Amino acid sequence: MNFLETALGSIKLDNPLIIASGVLGTTAEGIKLLYEKGAGAVVTKTTTLSSKPGYANPTVVSTPSGLLNSMGLPNPGIEEMSREVASACCEGVPVIGSVAGSSISEFIEVAKRFEDVGVIGVELNISCPHERVGLIGQDCRLTYQVVKSVKDSVKIPVIVKLTPNVTNIVEIALEAVKAGADALTAINTVKGMVIDVNTGYPILSNKFGGLSGPAIKPIAVRCVYEIYASEVKVPIIGVGGISNWRDALEFLMAGACAVQIGTSLMKGYQVIEKIKKGLTGYMKKNKLKKLNQIIGISHKRC
Repeated sequence: MNFLETALGSIKLDNPLIIASGVLGTTAEGIKLLYEKGAGAVVTKTTTLSSKPGYANPTVVSTPSGLLNSMGLPNPGIEEMSREVASACCEGVPVIGSVAGSSISEFIEVAKRFEDVGVIGVELNISCPHERVGLIGQDCRLTYQVVKSVKDSVKIPVIVKLTPNVTNIVEIALEAVKAGADALTAINTVKGMVIDVNTGYPILSNKFGGLSGPAIKPIAVRCVYEIYASEVKVPIIGVGGISNWRDALEFLMAGACAVQIGTSLMKGYQVIEKIKKGLTGYMKKNKLKKLNQIIGISHKRC
């Protein structure tokens, strides 16, 4: 029996562990490797219409319990990325295309190109804290416009990645769902900064970056919990600081149907199977047969 099967609407997954955008999701070989190591699905590197070089170094700095990065969404552009993704999809890898653009028309074009090569869905990156696309996810009207436009242009599921850098994440989530979002990803990185005390200058070349890793897990769990408790009735993917099966379990109990992992892969690919093994063990121990017996359980115990 597969205890870990889950669903994000029409998307069916063998297990709830999805590789977050930006982790080896640029080449066909990298995507296939992550799937072979046990992931339920893989999200590509965020892709734009044309290639982007990203920011100058330094772009990553280590912080207590996390990483601060300001990459600038470097990617080869949809022309090259679509070829890599097509290769992975042809071998049966469940790939989700991460989409960004400088205009609504670019979001649409990239999403359509991903659809053409066989992805199981697209994830709209409207929340990167060190790029202009992050402003979209902080504005209800812009969120609605982008999501509605993409949703009207593709037939595959549209997932919207939300930012925690807002006053009320539920308000943005509701607009995304109103516009037709099939699922939500919560959350993207938290905007932060590190200063070199020897020079007095910011360490990152772009000054500000996105904080990921264990430091943001409580924030992410809270966001998932609030969205699940609201009028939002679409599947939620939880992401932020998941390092072990207990972390994943927290997100599921808060209301997530699946989770994404990223920074924890620095420990090695084995973290994927360790989390799956831990979740399976928990379910057997508690005589649970289906993952949905866990999803949102914390709301029933308040």
